[in-house]
Amino acid sequence: MIDYNEGLGLIYERFVLNEYLTSLLKRYPINKVLEAPVYGMAGITGINSVPLAQAGCEVTLVDSEEDRIHITRHIWDELGLAAAFVVCPEMRTLPFADGSFDLAWEWAGLWYLKDAESLLKELARVSRRLVFVAMPNRWQVGYIMRKYLLEPEFFRQVDERWVDIKRIKAVLSSEGLHLVEEGVLDVPPWPDTVMPAAELLKRLGIKSAWLQSRFTGSSWHWSIMDYYTGKDPGLKDRVMRYAFLEKAPLPWWMKVIWAHHRFVLFEHNRG
Repeated sequence: MIDYNEGLGLIYERFVLNEYLTSLLKRYPINKVLEAPVYGMAGITGINSVPLAQAGCEVTLVDSEEDRIHITRHIWDELGLAAAFVVCPEMRTLPFADGSFDLAWEWAGLWYLKDAESLLKELARVSRRLVFVAMPNRWQVGYIMRKYLLEPEFFRQVDERWVDIKRIKAVLSSEGLHLVEEGVLDVPPWPDTVMPAAELLKRLGIKSAWLQSRFTGSSWHWSIMDYYTGKDPGLKDRVMRYAFLEKAPLPWWMKVIWAHHRFVLFEHNRG
């Protein structure tokens, strides 16, 4: 949760997510933002909403674990950014009034919750305009590799029903919101196995010393924190050169087999 060397795959995911969040700011009047839960993406905990705070949004971050919120607060302090931090143990009822936020969102965290449906309904309730939800894409090659070959034990610990985007759409629609758009995000030219490249080679039984050296050591260092703090301003350019599939002028459904995440954006007409 606090290893700042996250790896190329995670940094790519962060930059793609940042671009999408920034695009929402250009399309809608967003001032107050809720992210709940903060835990979903691997790597550094609680920094998904950083670009929104950097753009001037008032950010509230919620999670079920006090330790995660403590770590998140420390990281935001390190970045010199302000946010409100809230611990909500069950994540079934959020302690906010109806329509408190312009945008309520989550990234890849639903399947860790005991009652994801209640949280989705709460995101709809506390938002006055937008609800953005993204989950891992179950049709993607790396997801299938991870489930059946690399890490099947992980899937016994999560509620896999919530990678079904139709289920998410049904819950949000039942709350009176309407679908604005859906699609895919995070489409790099490698599969999403949610593990470092060196570990993937080991799991696959590939013992090439040359390949191992390519993905370890000081030369294989990828830190979004270095980018945010100005230590590595060229990081985004180095990472986004891999975005040719992401930016290919194709319908999103043609990218599903390789996309790491599916998403939906819902809207209602409060306020």
